[in-house]
Amino acid sequence: MPTDLEKLKSRLQALRAKTVSNGCTEEEALAAAAKVAELLDRHDLSLSDLEIREEQCEQSAISTNRKQRQPISACVPAIAEYCDCKVWREKDADGRIRYVFFGLRPSIEMAHYVYDVIAVTMQNAWEQYARNQRFIRYGHDEKGSFLFGMAVSIADKLISMKSERDEAIRISSGRDLVVIRHAVVDSEFAKLDLNLRRGRASGKKVAAGAFEAGQAAGQNTTIHPGVGAQGSGKAR
Repeated sequence: MPTDLEKLKSRLQALRAKTVSNGCTEEEALAAAAKVAELLDRHDLSLSDLEIREEQCEQSAISTNRKQRQPISACVPAIAEYCDCKVWREKDADGRIRYVFFGLRPSIEMAHYVYDVIAVTMQNAWEQYARNQRFIRYGHDEKGSFLFGMAVSIADKLISMKSERDEAIRISSGRDLVVIRHAVVDSEFAKLDLNLRRGRASGKKVAAGAFEAGQAAGQNTTIHPGVGAQGSGKAR
């Protein structure tokens, strides 16, 4: 019989495939992120602190197939924080960038899910924006500027959602899952003995108008997730 953990991973994988294949708006993407977080939190709340500490950590890479950083990189650290993971950027044998998430197994599945949904959402938002413009000044990298602005906005929202979610768990259960999860992840991460360097800003200029439009696209919706909420949260 499949374990609760295997059932959770299967459900997250099915949700990711369904959401990404159907495409989604930013509101739907953040609601989906809130929903998978709720599933993960419910799973961990069903375990004792000892059972959580006995779970295994894994690392899993998300390939970009690009040699240069893409706008979504602006929200990758926020995705890792939202999912209680570590993340670093590295290059494969062909010099293409990939992001490696490290954490508890369900958290890794969740990070993949949130990354994929956000990537699809950003592309959909750009296509909608481009259709509504009379002309696009491609020489000014309007696409990259728009997507970067949107990524920055989504990152801010994920951090805010994470804070609200953690507080809701503490109030409803009296437990601090973040402290427990991080204790496990930090201990296992230290064993990897990685020599990581802090990344530098690309220094790339952005088209101000497109960047602001991307920020606006990422600010239209506020999601209020919570362990006790029904569905995927409330939007306003």
